[in-house]
Amino acid sequence: MRVLIAIDAPRVKEAGAAGVAFHHATELEKLGHRVQLWFHDDVLPKPRWPLKLQALEFAATLARRIRENSRQFDVVDIHAPSGCLYGMYHKLFPSAQLPPYVFTMHGCEERYVVAMRAEDRKGRSDYFRWKNRAWHWLYHQRMFDYSISTADYGAVVNREGWLISELKHRHAFGRIWYVPNGVDEEFFLTRDFGLPPANRLLFVGSWLDRKGVYYLVDSFTELARRMEHLTLTVAGCQRSPDDVKAFFPPEIRNRVLVRPQLSRSEMPQIYASHDIFVLPSLMEGMPLVLLEAMATAMPVVTTNSSGMADLVEHDYNGLLVPAADAQAFARAVDRLTTDANLRHYLGLNAQETVRRYTWPKVTSRLEHILKLAAESRPKTAD
Repeated sequence: MRVLIAIDAPRVKEAGAAGVAFHHATELEKLGHRVQLWFHDDVLPKPRWPLKLQALEFAATLARRIRENSRQFDVVDIHAPSGCLYGMYHKLFPSAQLPPYVFTMHGCEERYVVAMRAEDRKGRSDYFRWKNRAWHWLYHQRMFDYSISTADYGAVVNREGWLISELKHRHAFGRIWYVPNGVDEEFFLTRDFGLPPANRLLFVGSWLDRKGVYYLVDSFTELARRMEHLTLTVAGCQRSPDDVKAFFPPEIRNRVLVRPQLSRSEMPQIYASHDIFVLPSLMEGMPLVLLEAMATAMPVVTTNSSGMADLVEHDYNGLLVPAADAQAFARAVDRLTTDANLRHYLGLNAQETVRRYTWPKVTSRLEHILKLAAESRPKTAD
């Protein structure tokens, strides 16, 4: 097949969604397909519209470029919501010349709205005040809705988003598929679980409200006051150390290590040098960092939400707690710090679990969807 993968993200392999696109392209090429990758820089090198409208400008420019180059592709895989305008054109003006359209979606906007509205009521939402909510409903949600409803097929990285996409937009069974994210072989390490206590906590991700950072601060503050040797590393947060440490009480800031940026080559060692992975996110797609931590046999504490619940089975390969519950999160971390046998049991089961999520295995699922879509193209397309 001749495949186009398009995503409104910078061409940076270390980035989450962009990294997913790179991995899928690499594996599809290993399977014998020809793949083109179009990123934001390729489609929209010089944006002309205001910043707030650039997602729509990207979608419009992308739709035009696909139409102009339609004979180059057997199928296009566009990461939501950027396929909204191509999908609409494809539906309104059906033509055998236009390649079938598959959407890939990393999260679930409906879950985001529910989670962040609850946070706004607590004063813990930095980016979801009423004006943001109105703009999201009018603009972002509409783009996602059209991106999903006009697609021929779809791939969603968590089951929650998969089911909502299928039911809300009334897609026929077999059109929307669950295709989780994957993990590189380099993360499958041998871990020394050591003796209790396990004092080195690790959080990896952007320092954002939806990542549950307020609950991370609350739980670590509670634990640090009782455990004098407990430390927390915040890695890949894209914020300065001073900004992140300002969230914590002054008396424990010296026990918080902040590493704003890390290269991919550094990541396996970061996981290997810590004891417990903490991810209190309120919502996610399927976090690459969670897959990576589990691959290193790291015991994890995360929330019973979104893609985390697709990966983690409580008390088998990790610990799940309710989202937005700092006390429950602290209790779960406390269990792991003092129980080496539990860390060993959960860590090995976590590693065994994610062996089913290597990139070749998950890309084979995407390949199946792309083939179904390509085969649906009218034969007169030639």
